[in-house]
Amino acid sequence: MPPPEEPSPDAPTFQDLLQLVDRLRSPDGCPWDLEQTHESLKRNLLEESYEVLEAIDSADPAKLSEELGDILVQVAFHCHIAEQAGTFQSSDVIQKINDKLVRRHPHVFGDAVATDARQVEQQWEALKEAEGTRRSRVEGIPRDLPSLAAAQLMQDRVARDGFEWDDISGVLEKVSEEVEEIRQASNDSERAAEFGDLLLALVNLGRWMGVHAEDALRQANTRFSQRYQLMEEAARQQDTRLRDLTLDEKEALWQQAKRDLAGK
Repeated sequence: MPPPEEPSPDAPTFQDLLQLVDRLRSPDGCPWDLEQTHESLKRNLLEESYEVLEAIDSADPAKLSEELGDILVQVAFHCHIAEQAGTFQSSDVIQKINDKLVRRHPHVFGDAVATDARQVEQQWEALKEAEGTRRSRVEGIPRDLPSLAAAQLMQDRVARDGFEWDDISGVLEKVSEEVEEIRQASNDSERAAEFGDLLLALVNLGRWMGVHAEDALRQANTRFSQRYQLMEEAARQQDTRLRDLTLDEKEALWQQAKRDLAGK
């Protein structure tokens, strides 16, 4: 493997970005930037993260490069706010992640052996347990993580303790069982609970198939939106409104929209 190329002496660095943020947050800089806090920037960080996911889905390298830059800006802002408050330095952030990566990869930087991704995951979890970072498999899942992603992460974790079906047939049976329990639910409260159980079972099915549930639903939402907009446009071209068409006519437009998008 060839050694990495030396960066150009003129290439911008993270320190350059920090200096730019320092200028923006100075008294004669930008009033909006100056008043931001860790709390006020939470929504921005979340939005920028989803824009990175959208860029990945679009398979557009230029867009991904731009959106990753927006994430770096968020990191730089939080570092600058912390430095001003005296809570930590940007160098602490870099040092901690460097130390963690080395510590959690003993098969690369030490004498441990891991020949496949599954062994790496098992070793990672064992190291986290040894560090005492959590007492339960289901602890430490971020509260603000989208529910589908949280469900999949939780199921990944408990599966490492053997809380798992022997094969996918058990998962499929569970999905069918939850559908039947929705049919049998007698009130709104029961239906809501059973619907949640069905979602959990479907997330587990996705996990067994190697599908990330949150990603799959996000992409399905995008496909639906694109198809529906094509249906609306087709209705306008017929000098009518989508709401005025029969269900069969709407279905025909839906199928045409699917064909149109598949042909792109």
